Amino acid sequence: MPHSKGFAHRAERRRGDPVSIGEIVDGLLEEDVFARGMPVVRLIKAWPELVGSRLADATTPVSLESGILTVRAVDGPWGSQARYFTEEIRERSDAALGGGMVTAVKIVIGGPTETRNRRSQG
Repeated sequence: MPHSKGFAHRAERRRGDPVSIGEIVDGLLEEDVFARGMPVVRLIKAWPELVGSRLADATTPVSLESGILTVRAVDGPWGSQARYFTEEIRERSDAALGGGMVTAVKIVIGGPTETRNRRSQG
């Protein structure tokens, strides 16, 4: 049976016995691809409280790799605003995740979704 992209390495573990949802979720969280995304999901949920509602409307955390939190801003002015608060964003994000996870913040401008929206307007 074909596997979804990214799961070709998994052994087929289907069996006829019922499995609880909790076991399935626990198994998925053990997969590196899912576990890496969980801190970002926690930050997304808490983002307005961490950076304020105005900045949260114009920015979003998109990844956390090797301690570097990447935050996407909708445009240059909001990117500049986010860069001004980089250290506060790092401290608050790190505290929200329990400490020791966020060592730096990288601000990027726009992205695939933002670019697509501008094209459809023009």
